[in-house]
Amino acid sequence: MSVFITGSTGFIGVHLVNRLAESGQTIHALYRSEEKKKMLKHPNIKLFNGDIMDINSLEKAMEGCKYVYHVAAFTKIWSKNENTVYELNVNGTKNVLDAALKLGIKKVIFTSTAGIFGPSITEKVDENSVRKIDYFLEYEKSKAKAEELIKSYSKNNMEITIVNPTRVYGPGLLSKSNSVTIMMQAYTDGKWRFIPGDGRSIGNYVFIDDVVNGHILAMEFGKNGEKYLLGGTDLNYIELFSILRKITGKKYFMLKIPFVLISLMAEIMLLFSKIFNIPPAMTPSLIKKFSYSWEVSSQKAINELGYSITPFETGAIQTLQWFNKKK
Repeated sequence: MSVFITGSTGFIGVHLVNRLAESGQTIHALYRSEEKKKMLKHPNIKLFNGDIMDINSLEKAMEGCKYVYHVAAFTKIWSKNENTVYELNVNGTKNVLDAALKLGIKKVIFTSTAGIFGPSITEKVDENSVRKIDYFLEYEKSKAKAEELIKSYSKNNMEITIVNPTRVYGPGLLSKSNSVTIMMQAYTDGKWRFIPGDGRSIGNYVFIDDVVNGHILAMEFGKNGEKYLLGGTDLNYIELFSILRKITGKKYFMLKIPFVLISLMAEIMLLFSKIFNIPPAMTPSLIKKFSYSWEVSSQKAINELGYSITPFETGAIQTLQWFNKKK
């Protein structure tokens, strides 16, 4: 069975490509970076240089495949050109779906984000939750627009299932998509000494292996037009750093910094970014997002896909063991 994957050199993509290749499937992996493609070395992987904005390269790489995982996305929190996120995440998705429709692809899995559902203001978020406040990030908004686009294709004799991961962490490429792992490494190295706000804001943290399993299960069991939240463990910042303190044995003094102060720092970074065209480490919108709680239920994925969750402490231990081997 041949499978086409976009975003094959990203954090999730690399894990997904290698897992499927090891299972005996032939993978058509789309890549742009000559350096990053070195992470894909399995004999079952066929590499295709291309771009989701180039439909010819998409069709060439997709030819001969029956299934598609569309993982590629623009995930950065800032871009000099505000239209970039929509070009890649909405129009790029349209290109992938048009190519899939033309080539008679049997099923597509689209990687979205749990962020489209919004924070858990009154209760845990699930697939039926209706967003109660505006989007914080253009990334979230672009993914929501892509999901709206998908509805028309899923009604046009094309089977498409959407997966919505939460905050992913684990061994692998240290990029913006793996910012939780970067934070864990910084804490381990004694370079992260603060807790956002009062530490009570809750996030949902999902181990990379669970996200990959969720994608594969969605391909096998996911229903057409349905969404599946791929979540992990709900933790507030105090709980998260307490677990890291326990498993590393490193008891650093942690300073609680009010969100208003972090937001001011983000405003200054954003100003410098606009002047010098340097990507900011954070933006006011991102800080506002993290000031809310994001409790998530993955019960639908558990019930319908057979999805399972790795406890955060277990995943964190594996991640920290990977850090130590890397040094």
